[in-house]
Amino acid sequence: MNFRFALFFALASLAVAQDHLTWKDYGGGADSSQYSALKQIDRSNVSKLKLAWKYEIGDGKRYSFSPVVVDNTIYVMGKDNSIVALQATSGKEIWRYQPPADTKVITNRGINYWESKDRKERRLLFASNHAIRALDATTGKLIESFGVQGSVDLKLGLGRDPNSFTLVQSTTPGRVFEDLLILGSATNQGYGSAPGDIRAYDVRSGKLVWTFHTIPEKGEFGYETWPADARKTVGGANVWGEMSIDEKRGILYAPTASAKYNFYGADRAGANLFGDCLLALDARTGKRIWHFQMVHHDIWDYDDATAPKLLTVKHGGKNIDAVAQVSKQGFVFVFDRVTGKPLWPILEKPMPASDMPGEKAWATQPMPTMPPPFARQTFTVDDLSPYLSKEDRAKFRDQILSARNEGLFTPPAKRGTIQMPGNNGGANWGGAAVDPAKGTLVVVSKDLPSLLVMEGKKGDPVEAMRYESGFGFMIASDGLAAIKPPWTSLTVYDLNEGSITWKIPLGEVPELAAKGIKNTGTHYPKVGPVVTAGGLIFTGTRDKKVRAFDISNGKLLWEQEVDAALEGIPAVYEAGGTQYIVFCASAQVGLTPAKAEVIRGSYVAFALPR
Repeated sequence: MNFRFALFFALASLAVAQDHLTWKDYGGGADSSQYSALKQIDRSNVSKLKLAWKYEIGDGKRYSFSPVVVDNTIYVMGKDNSIVALQATSGKEIWRYQPPADTKVITNRGINYWESKDRKERRLLFASNHAIRALDATTGKLIESFGVQGSVDLKLGLGRDPNSFTLVQSTTPGRVFEDLLILGSATNQGYGSAPGDIRAYDVRSGKLVWTFHTIPEKGEFGYETWPADARKTVGGANVWGEMSIDEKRGILYAPTASAKYNFYGADRAGANLFGDCLLALDARTGKRIWHFQMVHHDIWDYDDATAPKLLTVKHGGKNIDAVAQVSKQGFVFVFDRVTGKPLWPILEKPMPASDMPGEKAWATQPMPTMPPPFARQTFTVDDLSPYLSKEDRAKFRDQILSARNEGLFTPPAKRGTIQMPGNNGGANWGGAAVDPAKGTLVVVSKDLPSLLVMEGKKGDPVEAMRYESGFGFMIASDGLAAIKPPWTSLTVYDLNEGSITWKIPLGEVPELAAKGIKNTGTHYPKVGPVVTAGGLIFTGTRDKKVRAFDISNGKLLWEQEVDAALEGIPAVYEAGGTQYIVFCASAQVGLTPAKAEVIRGSYVAFALPR
């Protein structure tokens, strides 16, 4: 490393350290870096980590909550979806807020924290039953002055009958910027879903401040990429996953999902802006700054759920503030954060045409030339798992040979279409982290092939030209994926060079490991990595283990088994002079539901011995 390069990293690291010493936001900060500048725990001592405290959830349900830590208090989700404040040094309960018994949907992956400049007001903001609610962060009491009797109805203001929506709120938290709570939404995946507006609300009053229409109204940019008045009938193009904010510039980065219905788009002909886009919006006003559409006219459910990652890289001899977006297809898109210009060429390549009645697949799709993909993008009979039974092997071989199988953007078909890494593969929510100063990107990815089979929609006399997919994951009778392992991978990139530094299987399948079959990667992960200034990557997996890796080479430095499988993003924080790492261990483990064990869920925190 030359002197100028070393100086760049040293100065950048100093600036980053000041912004990443706490864990007050979902994913560690508004930039979604999943990075901590704390370095009490490092490569030399991580092997000494011991259990510091445990908080038992106590209801046997599955949780994937990512904790938030403020001062000496850690906020988690506990029994029966309650929101709980714990002492950060001991895990002892301070208070608990229990939502009403009729709560059917709640923000269960994390929570939003806001405080006034003088820190006299502190609030926790979340959504339940399609309404935003606010708690006093010091007492856990519902703030009745927020909205109307303590709630803001998210079904209102979308331009349609609110009673027609069955789902609006996301289970992922939004982002707090200054005195705004910025939210995406979940909109179901079928016909007639709600439009996926991005909205900002005043954190004190609950008043709507701005709205960005991801399905444009007449006169708005992108309107011509849809049929006339599509906003009245078509839904989606929503942000159900994660968003990031450049707080210094006041820019929101939001990755949107596909328009709905997911797999058939005859009623939404066109490129469908702003579906499947990385949007850069003015966080104060909601005005579009730039966008890039990563899938035109999505009929594959290739939404990007992972937060855009903000980092600084050395590129073309210059320091570039960049934003990196990882995808379900296994791609890494990297842009100048301010201008939206790609750091490496992205080519529009011709794609196969659809043979479905009424469907018109887009003729080209964007394909990054660099960095290389982190997931496998093809699935043939040569890729079948060696652990399949004779019957399963024959079944999958027949499915592969009879289906359309022409790459990532093979349109869904009546005779079936192979998807790889699959619409539930690649990177998902929480699935990436960065060292913001060094240009390092870490990705947890899943290879899970899918088979799409298009069928006529039954009982629809009004719309004769509608189809739905009988899609399913290509899973064997023993619960294992049809493709040969690894099924989950941990990949580390140097985005200064646009190259992969190293890649390893992440985790194991306990049933196979017991037979001496290792390095398979775990199955069905929804876990997020975190990076620390101590040179470490921490992550949990569904094999009930938490691990620490050397970020420079992937060497396993620490491993600990816990009581349950893990999901979500761990939190790294300092309290009382001690650095902690806390995981949510509350997911089922077992290849099939019939074999899954009873959950003994808990939050487990590790630290160095005093």
